[in-house]
Amino acid sequence: QVHLVESGGGLVQAGGSLRLSCAASGLTFSRYAMGWFRQAPGKEREFVVGITWSGRYTSYTTSVKGRFTISRDNARNTVYLQMNSLKAEDTAVYYCAAGRGDYDAGRYHYWGQGTQVTVSS
Repeated sequence: QVHLVESGGGLVQAGGSLRLSCAASGLTFSRYAMGWFRQAPGKEREFVVGITWSGRYTSYTTSVKGRFTISRDNARNTVYLQMNSLKAEDTAVYYCAAGRGDYDAGRYHYWGQGTQVTVSS
């Protein structure tokens, strides 16, 4: 059974930083692209950032470029999201996902339960 478990969310002031982690089990982690999505209240889930299985290629949504960084450690079956210069509009539940990658949520097969990130202005 596949499990993706996010951690690291919380409450932070605008301009602050958080580091999210997503620990995977039950799958061959190194064979999957990983992505982070987020969903704010009253809004649809949106793509934030993705990384290929090797970690060689990454893609970011425009609003987080230069502020967020995704990385992965295949030896630890973990993907990370470093979030700097946080803004109130980054407030959302953040989900990690494993799959074929790309911006389309439909290309991800497995999802975590989400972790809340709240940025106070």
